[in-house]
Amino acid sequence: MKLAGKNGLVLGASRGIGLATARALAARGVRLALTWYDWPEASEKMAEEFRTMEGDHLVARVDLRRPAEVEELARRMKEAFGNLHLLVNNIERGGMPVVHGSYQRQVNRGQWQREMETTLRAKWLVFEQCLPLLRAAEQAAVVNISSIAGMVGRSGPAGLLFNDGYAAANRGICSFTETWARLGAPSVRVNEIMLGIIETRHGPGTRGWDLLTAGQKKALLDHTLLGRTGTTQEVVRAILFLLEDADFMTGAVIRLDGGYVLGADRVPAMPRGVI
Repeated sequence: MKLAGKNGLVLGASRGIGLATARALAARGVRLALTWYDWPEASEKMAEEFRTMEGDHLVARVDLRRPAEVEELARRMKEAFGNLHLLVNNIERGGMPVVHGSYQRQVNRGQWQREMETTLRAKWLVFEQCLPLLRAAEQAAVVNISSIAGMVGRSGPAGLLFNDGYAAANRGICSFTETWARLGAPSVRVNEIMLGIIETRHGPGTRGWDLLTAGQKKALLDHTLLGRTGTTQEVVRAILFLLEDADFMTGAVIRLDGGYVLGADRVPAMPRGVI
């Protein structure tokens, strides 16, 4: 799909992966709706950046957990754009064990529900409201952003980064991807990028990373076959691939984790055999 002149929605656009994705899409001529909710300082900078750009972008503060606010966002996009060619479903809330500790702590009352509502249900609310707009376009594409937490859970070295509710919510996203691919076909493609440890998501650019000991960080990297964390730009390139070049791909999951899920086990030398 050629992106110039298209309309798109990027969630979580105030910083990190969302902001980098929005910048890349705007540079390709996409007119964007960009949402933010918290991180007010970063959000104000983002809003100012895109409001002064060419392209008549729409920037809105939306609590994506609230159906009425998501419905209002869809109404505003229909009024401003008429249709929607792409949706980058980049919204999550994860409580790192190393940061938050147990769900049983008083300070964590409601944390499980926040993780479920933001990481899983908000994605569903947005897709439900956006599907008519996506269908109104001749060709459209959705990219769901998820985490390998849905595969590995709170286990191994990443057990310090992925909490139980966050892991369970991410496992559910794969089901959404497959169901939505069926719902959208043939004009709306839906694919997923399952992220490992990325610099701005569970990686060196996050508070949780700074709380790990040198040994804990080494264990995470040793468990990753490529021996490093991923970069935001690597995620953006994967998103652009799914939007621009993967016209025959839908219902698929790309795991962008540097080989973390495969783990630290190496392939042994082939034995000589005895026969």
